[in-house]
Amino acid sequence: MVCMGNICRSPTAEAVLRHHADMSGLSGRLVVDSAGTHAHQTANMPADPRSVAHAARRGYDLAGLQARRVRASDFERFDLILAMDEDNLDSLLSVCPPEHAGRLRLLMSYAPEGVPRVVPDPYYGSAANFEWALDLIEAACEGLIRRFAMRETGTEGGRG
Repeated sequence: MVCMGNICRSPTAEAVLRHHADMSGLSGRLVVDSAGTHAHQTANMPADPRSVAHAARRGYDLAGLQARRVRASDFERFDLILAMDEDNLDSLLSVCPPEHAGRLRLLMSYAPEGVPRVVPDPYYGSAANFEWALDLIEAACEGLIRRFAMRETGTEGGRG
């Protein structure tokens, strides 16, 4: 999961996906992490307290997550690298080895049709912005878990 500073959206998405993986019995098969494209200023910082509080109200735990910047090794290590918006996807594409570019997608590509295609950055917004980001992240993570579950049972169809 990738956003800019790795303190709001991407750690939230990491925690939400882990939670859904645990609930679906897939946690032992998935490695979930988060990073930022510009996390040099936030490196080793904990998740934003507002993200922590909003996530906790829905049962997600961001405790212990620390910001880090995307590393070159991430492009080999992870099968999917999911950006929160087009700016971060473009940043990833600019540093990704060409042979791994197919691993990059928008997180919201796993959300149902009709849902916005990006998770807007809530950092400078209100509590409602953090709630909206969580709504979007939940929708996409639920779709992603369904896709993983279909892959596990061999019933997958459609796009990757």
